[in-house]
Amino acid sequence: MISDLTTSLIQRRNILNNNVAIKEIYQQIDYPGIMFEKKYRFTKQQVSDFYEVDIRTIERILENNEGEITENGYEVLTNERLRIFKAQYLGTQNVKNKDEINKSPSLGIFNFKAFLNIGMLLNDSDKARQIRSMILDIVIDVLYQKTNGHTKYINQREQQYIITAMDEFNYRQKFTDAIDHYIHPNNFKYSQLTDKVYKSIFKENASEYKKILRLRSKESVRSTFYSDVLRIVSDYENAFAKELERAFNKKGEKLSLTEAHELFNDFAERAEDMMEASIGEARSKMASRDLAFRDALHERLIEYVKEVSEEDFDKFLGEQSAFLTKRLEENQDVFKRLKDR
Repeated sequence: MISDLTTSLIQRRNILNNNVAIKEIYQQIDYPGIMFEKKYRFTKQQVSDFYEVDIRTIERILENNEGEITENGYEVLTNERLRIFKAQYLGTQNVKNKDEINKSPSLGIFNFKAFLNIGMLLNDSDKARQIRSMILDIVIDVLYQKTNGHTKYINQREQQYIITAMDEFNYRQKFTDAIDHYIHPNNFKYSQLTDKVYKSIFKENASEYKKILRLRSKESVRSTFYSDVLRIVSDYENAFAKELERAFNKKGEKLSLTEAHELFNDFAERAEDMMEASIGEARSKMASRDLAFRDALHERLIEYVKEVSEEDFDKFLGEQSAFLTKRLEENQDVFKRLKDR
């Protein structure tokens, strides 16, 4: 997860989308700016003063990265909004360039995320380098505190995980039953075909995946899957289970493991087209979240790495997330109803 923020757009976005960490960063920096429309805002002068660089340096960074910084909260005020901001700004003690601000027909201002964004892009500022180091430390600390250091199971903090895992159990049973009923006995058929599923979706087999996530030999790969990824894997396995059933009915007897492998290879080629969107989603979410949350890089999925959304950070680190043990306690009634059924 640690990298040079000045060169990595994805890492900058991941930090700025992490509202849990942003709150802590704000408290540590303690540079309030001007309250405007219920958010603290900063002028170019205030930003340059904080990072101890010339205001022209801020303008150059803004010009070269305007799209990114605007997306994170930079805007230009005019008309009535500018008049209101001027009144609040000029009424603040110890502010610079009052006359210039008062005469300006428009004014660029930064919210806190855009303010941090500038610091992530500044190469020639010792203060910015210190801030980047502090930001990375805080991001790591927040992640560790929220998960008690168990990031490999951060997927289980999601509210939907329990329900999805229970549904997946049934789908997984259909897959293993199909292997049992339609393929001749073989000690390796379950592990080999499961590996082929993982290889088709993630371009990694189970042992490769375990190595990347630093799982012990007896730790379950599936228990680390995010709920939406788990659903896609289940759909994939369920689709192949139906292929096995059709092949069995056509042949009139069980398939050999070699025949099953050949059937899967043909199925995987078709699935790449039929389930292209779902497979792409699984690859992107697994690769992107694992890099952000688990500091785990799936090298074969680098092209699928994207920023992690604010929604995902809130989902796995926010107030609504919780450990699996807590979810189990909260869902005791659900388990009882399932048992009674």
